[in-house]
Amino acid sequence: MSDTATTPQDEQPDGSRSAEQRMRERRAAAYRKADRVLAREGPRATLRERLALLEAAPDVYDLDEPADVYGNGVVAALEERVAALLGTEAAAFFPTGTMAQQVALRCWAARTGDRTVALHALAHPEVHERSAFREVAGLRPVRVTSEPRLPTAQEIRDFEEPFGALMLELPLRDAGYVLPTWEELTEVVAAARERDAVVHFDGARLWECTDRFGRPLHEIADLADSVYVSFYKSLGGIGGAALAGPKSLVEEAKTWRHRYGGMIFQQFPTVLAALVGLERELPRLPEYVRHARVVAAALREGFDEAGLAWTRVHPEEPHTHQFQVWLPYEADVLREAAVRQAEETGTYLLPGFWEPKGPGLSMTEVTVAEAGLAWTAEEVRAAVADFAARLPSASR
Repeated sequence: MSDTATTPQDEQPDGSRSAEQRMRERRAAAYRKADRVLAREGPRATLRERLALLEAAPDVYDLDEPADVYGNGVVAALEERVAALLGTEAAAFFPTGTMAQQVALRCWAARTGDRTVALHALAHPEVHERSAFREVAGLRPVRVTSEPRLPTAQEIRDFEEPFGALMLELPLRDAGYVLPTWEELTEVVAAARERDAVVHFDGARLWECTDRFGRPLHEIADLADSVYVSFYKSLGGIGGAALAGPKSLVEEAKTWRHRYGGMIFQQFPTVLAALVGLERELPRLPEYVRHARVVAAALREGFDEAGLAWTRVHPEEPHTHQFQVWLPYEADVLREAAVRQAEETGTYLLPGFWEPKGPGLSMTEVTVAEAGLAWTAEEVRAAVADFAARLPSASR
C-alpha cells in the first residue's frame, strides 16, 4: 500500500482520518520534502517524477519507430536486450512477475510431468501471492527450508518428497536480501540436477547480484533452466518483468501469457522505462551495493555509540544494496521518531515501513541507491545519533 492510500477502515464515524492514515500522510509528505535520503524510490514518487523517466526515452530507442501493438516493436527490442544480457536464447515480456513465474513453472511441469515445485518457505509466491501457484497454476509447492538463508545442497539431496522443479529466489528478500556464495549456489543447482529437476531463478533482483557472486549476469543465469527478472525492482522502472530461457520454452510461455490476459495492446511507456533502467541504473548497481556496506557499518556503529540495548543490521555486510535494520522498539514509536527527524531536520534516515517482529521489536528495510552515494560514514553516524535521541530511553 502506498503512503497516501486510504481504506474504509481509515474513516472515523465523524469523517476524520484515522491515526494510521494521518501517519501515512505525514510519512509521504516528509519523504517528498526531505533533503537527504538514502534512496529515491519509485513507489514514493509523484506522477510527474515518474513520467520524467520517459524524458530519457530518445536515448534508448528511436521514437520515430511505430508504437508497439500486442508485443512487437519496442517490446520485442526489450526482449532481445534481456536475452542478450542474460545469455539466453530468448525472452518474453510480462506485465507482472507473478504471471511470468506461474507460466514458467507450469510450462516446466508439463514437460517434466511433475507439478511439484520445491522452494523456500519465504519465497515470494509463498508469502505474497495468495497461494497463486496452487489456486491458479495448479502447482504443488513444497518448502525445502524455512531458515533465513537459501537452501543448501545437502537439503536438496535429502529432501524426502520428489519434485520436478526447484525455484531459487536470488536474493531472498524476506530473509534480508540474502544470497549464497557462488560456490554454494553452484552446489545447490548441481544437487537439483542430480534429482533430474529443472532449476528456475526468481531473479526479480538478479540485476544486483553480480558484485556478491563476482560473475556477470549471463554466467549467473546460465546456471538455471529459466530466469525471471523485474524491471521496477532495482532498475527503477514503471513495472513489467521478463522470462528468459530456451526459445521453445519462451514461445510456449507467450501462449500462456495470452491465456492469462497478459497480451496487452500497447506497453511502450513501461517498456521504454525498462530500457532506461537497463541503460542508467544497471551499470550503477555494483556501486550501490558497495556503498550499502559502508552505510550498514556506519548504522551499526551509530547504534552502538547511541547505547541502544539491542540492535541488528542484517546481513552485517549486505549482499545487495538492500538490507534489514532491527530495533528494540514498537513499530509506531520508530515511525514517529523517523518522521519527526525528517520533518525537523530534512534528513529521512529510515523511511521504510516498520514491521512488528515481536514484543518491543521491529524491523525495516533500507535501500541505498544514487541518493545514498553522497552520504559519508560520518554523516550516517551523525544521523543515527539524532534519530536515537528521539527515541524513549527505556530500551537503552
